[in-house]
Amino acid sequence: MTQASPLELLKQARTRFTQKEIAAHVGKDIKTVRRWEKGETPCPAMLEPALQALLYRANARRADKHANNGTRFIDLFAGIGGIRMGFESHGGECVFTSEWNAFSQKTYQENFRDGAAQHTLIGDIVTYPAEDVPEHDILLGGFPCQPFSIAGVSKKNALGRPHGFECATQGTLFFDVARIIATRRPAAFLLENVKNLLSHDKGRTFDVILQTLRDELGYEVHYRVIDGAHFTPQHRERIIIVGFRGKTSFSWDDLRLPEEGPRLASILHRTDGSEPVLPWDADRFFDHTARRVQPKYTLTPKLWTYLQNYAEKHRAAGNGFGYGMAYPQSVTRTLSARYHKDGSEILVYQGEKQRPRRLTPRECARLMGFPDTYRIPVSDTQAYRQFGNSVVVPVMREVARIMLPHVQALTRASHEESAAELAH
Repeated sequence: MTQASPLELLKQARTRFTQKEIAAHVGKDIKTVRRWEKGETPCPAMLEPALQALLYRANARRADKHANNGTRFIDLFAGIGGIRMGFESHGGECVFTSEWNAFSQKTYQENFRDGAAQHTLIGDIVTYPAEDVPEHDILLGGFPCQPFSIAGVSKKNALGRPHGFECATQGTLFFDVARIIATRRPAAFLLENVKNLLSHDKGRTFDVILQTLRDELGYEVHYRVIDGAHFTPQHRERIIIVGFRGKTSFSWDDLRLPEEGPRLASILHRTDGSEPVLPWDADRFFDHTARRVQPKYTLTPKLWTYLQNYAEKHRAAGNGFGYGMAYPQSVTRTLSARYHKDGSEILVYQGEKQRPRRLTPRECARLMGFPDTYRIPVSDTQAYRQFGNSVVVPVMREVARIMLPHVQALTRASHEESAAELAH
């Protein structure tokens, strides 16, 4: 094999390092590296040994990492870190986080103090250069589903004109996922969204997503709708899309989904004296002396009357709208980000002649599979929004379990291939 040219070495280095990192290593500024990469100025011969050394160092680091079974990932549209928790539980290391909401950032930083000090947490990913995202093995993202410009894509198809993902998805947050995948080429990705993404715009939105990931970016893609009720007492169906840079034997059949999940009683505050005392909660949600949930979570007479009348009006009209009463042996409806408004989708039964109550934020955390060690540093309103927008952590943990062996196989193969190229 012929020896790689400085430009070829630069292209290899750019799959693992940002322009800023390369510039610092070779003693040049970022603009110079950018001109080399674009071919505006030739890469000097002196660049070759410096890049060889950088790549050897990267390969050594990768070898050490895989010896320790570590996998680096980035956390986009991170929310409060539910997807991250699933992958960290299998030894993954978060190297970059993006979350635009300031309240979610506060909760995230409170719960990932060690990691936050070691890597970048940015706000809006839309304006962030993909080249500056660090090298990673897996891209994680619970991206919001914004409308796609399907009409423009369909028109180009009708005219026989080619188009890339930039045309198909520009103006959506999925575009930012796609441009980072295109630039950094991670071994794998996991994307999470609402089940209705499959049927949005008669399925055309999802077709554009699949076309982008499979045809434009060249990834092997698998998707499945998973109900969180396998792991927590809540019906919460979400679509999980995973992709791999190369061919794998990944199969959803490897999931271990309990046939019958837990019931609501398992996450409710316990009034028999066994409710754990959490120093970070104190008596904010539960009065340990009185052994009862704080009274503020019981619906006011006015709100309870309104919800009953609203439900009765819709029943009379033949509609199914109304509140959702939940009992200790229940599996609840889906917790939503609007839960703070009236709590109507999940009202906890408190007795025949008693007004029902909302779940407390701590109970919402448990309903989403977060451990009691997870801290809630924001107001109740913000906490309800955050948990309503989050993921069921045990679902992410189980998907991570079946993904990671395939990711590690791909990264090992990539490492061996790079080492062989450098040896020649």
